[in-house]
Amino acid sequence: MAKPVLCLQNIPCETLGNLEGLFLNDGFDIEKVNTRKHRVPIDPTQYSAIVILGGPMSVYENSDFIEDQINLAKISNKKKTPLLGICLGSQIIAQASGGTVFKGPRKEIGWHKIKIESSGSEDLFSGFHSTRPTVFQWHGDTYSLPKTAIILARSDIYPQAFAIGSLVGIQFHLEVTEKMIQSWLRTYKSEVASEKIDLRKMVKESAVYIHELEKYCSLVYSNFCTKFSL
Repeated sequence: MAKPVLCLQNIPCETLGNLEGLFLNDGFDIEKVNTRKHRVPIDPTQYSAIVILGGPMSVYENSDFIEDQINLAKISNKKKTPLLGICLGSQIIAQASGGTVFKGPRKEIGWHKIKIESSGSEDLFSGFHSTRPTVFQWHGDTYSLPKTAIILARSDIYPQAFAIGSLVGIQFHLEVTEKMIQSWLRTYKSEVASEKIDLRKMVKESAVYIHELEKYCSLVYSNFCTKFSL
């Protein structure tokens, strides 16, 4: 029987989304840990894979629960346990690997195009019909990466996906559903107001892009599992 998948959740509204059904359909049990209430496991070898999800907090705040996740990422790479970090999760991986996380010059919130590098087309994003897909973003922090990182995708201003050993970071959100986006708009309403987000535009674009994003999520999931023989 396969080991479970560990999911580290940093805020209730940022969940596995579409990834949850994909893991469950492949027969994986999912162990969910609320990092604000429970200790982060320290032994990655108990798990088939680990997923670190997003959240509004910053790596450079030096919170204990963030430091615990940074340490887990370091150990996971040493033990060759596959770890996927999404948004904040990708920033945790960057910091754990010798990179630096910092506040970006501007936020990326909503639907934006990214550019998949040739390294990404041959790896995590294999099977995408376009090298300029439109994906969902919600972040203000970004990172510099160590020389050992393989950049898989970029936006016009930030690195968007990378791999370092058994660690894979994705800055954008492939996992989101329309319901999750609506939840985020409520949860982060003060940020929506301060950033002058056009809600009508976001809702309209979500209707256009959400189903394709679900297909992209399934492809990335499949490529991740194939890459690490899950």
